[in-house]
Amino acid sequence: METTRKKPGFLYKFIGDKAFYKMVLAIAVPIMVQNGITNFVGLLDNIMIGRIGTEPMSGVAIVNQLIFVYNLCLFGGVSGAGIFTAQYFGQKNHEGVRQTVRFKLWIVAAITLFTTVLFLATGPNLIQLYLQGEGTAESIAATLHYGQQYLLIMLLGLPPFMMVQVYSSTLRECGQTVLPMKAGVVAVIINLILNYILIYGKFGAPALGVQGAALATVISRYAEAAIVLIHTHKHKEQNPFVEGLYKSLKVPGHLAGKILVKGTPLLLNETLWAAGVAMLTQCYSVRGLNVIAAQNISNTINNVFNIVFIALGDSVAIVVGQLLGAGKMKEARDTDNKMIAFSVFCCTCVALVMLLLAQFFPLMYNTTEDVRRLATYFIMIAAIFMPQNAFLHASYFTLRSGGKTIITFLFDSVFIWCVSVTIAFALSRFTSLPVVAVFTLVQAGDFIKCIIGFVLVKKGVWLQNIVE
Repeated sequence: METTRKKPGFLYKFIGDKAFYKMVLAIAVPIMVQNGITNFVGLLDNIMIGRIGTEPMSGVAIVNQLIFVYNLCLFGGVSGAGIFTAQYFGQKNHEGVRQTVRFKLWIVAAITLFTTVLFLATGPNLIQLYLQGEGTAESIAATLHYGQQYLLIMLLGLPPFMMVQVYSSTLRECGQTVLPMKAGVVAVIINLILNYILIYGKFGAPALGVQGAALATVISRYAEAAIVLIHTHKHKEQNPFVEGLYKSLKVPGHLAGKILVKGTPLLLNETLWAAGVAMLTQCYSVRGLNVIAAQNISNTINNVFNIVFIALGDSVAIVVGQLLGAGKMKEARDTDNKMIAFSVFCCTCVALVMLLLAQFFPLMYNTTEDVRRLATYFIMIAAIFMPQNAFLHASYFTLRSGGKTIITFLFDSVFIWCVSVTIAFALSRFTSLPVVAVFTLVQAGDFIKCIIGFVLVKKGVWLQNIVE
């Protein structure tokens, strides 16, 4: 009898009922669809450039790695205020939400201005950091040339991208995930069509190659921003935070101080984590230009599959954050357990599919057999470690939802620099291990992080209301 009682208790802790999964999927699926379409079109975009040749593909890949750091800086910038947005919304405090949006506008504007100046001043030098490995002088020069062309045009797309991040993050934190999804779908369709026309010179347009790919991305970003901003302001009854949003851009000093205390570690975290990822790529690139091309193929395909744990992680931040803001601590813990378990289960299934298809993706690129072989290995290794990454992602957002930003800073960016980058740097510089082995050992190092995340989540250090 006692054993029979324990089993349902265990199942109840990690498996929800139909209403639970319906609630989670209502939030996660629109995010998944938006990210999925974005990354799928990114894959097609990547393949289109990859059909031109290895050097254009590598140049674009390096610049996208640099812009990835900017993207994550924006994410970190809005995330600090986003913790307060979710909890204010849980309290139905619309003025509180409005103030957090104003704070987001200030922080993204500062990040975008700094990034633009930095890339204009040092862009070629930053690209050169990835061109230190083996390769002919001609291929290195061509890769640098294509990278510079792509970067200059992509800078024009930063302003609309920053506005979309402010509005979309706020809408999601208020439980509205459909509008960002619809705008994202429209944007990627525009991007895909313009890619085809501008990269290859179809329908009488000039064949612009990597410049065409950049122009298509910039135009699609302005379209996405127009849809999100216009729709949000036209539906004030659904989005009361926009009422009087721009009458003043002042943020109360006490709130700005609280957001900075909670948000600065997040901003630093995302910046340092993205820089850490860029440094890992640089370490792998020491093994040659082929590695950059293979990593580009692998990362582009991984992004398509990673949408599952990314969307479920975002859902943890939204659902658990709202429960904490409403003071429902017991329900928040129970919901979090089930959401983490659901994320790991879903990603185990996705990883199996990814393993089965790994060898076929690189065949779509016009590149060498060596690049295809390396890309296949990278994809397979990423699939093997996907359940681990799902747990880490959900744990990170659990800690963040309760405002534990110092802990997330140590958990995320400090770990990648002290452990992951150290492993990659030492093995790439001081051993003759093949790059696939280096990549595998770096991924395996994250198991330490899993143990830390498990302990912190179980102890419940994140169970707190920060807007009372």
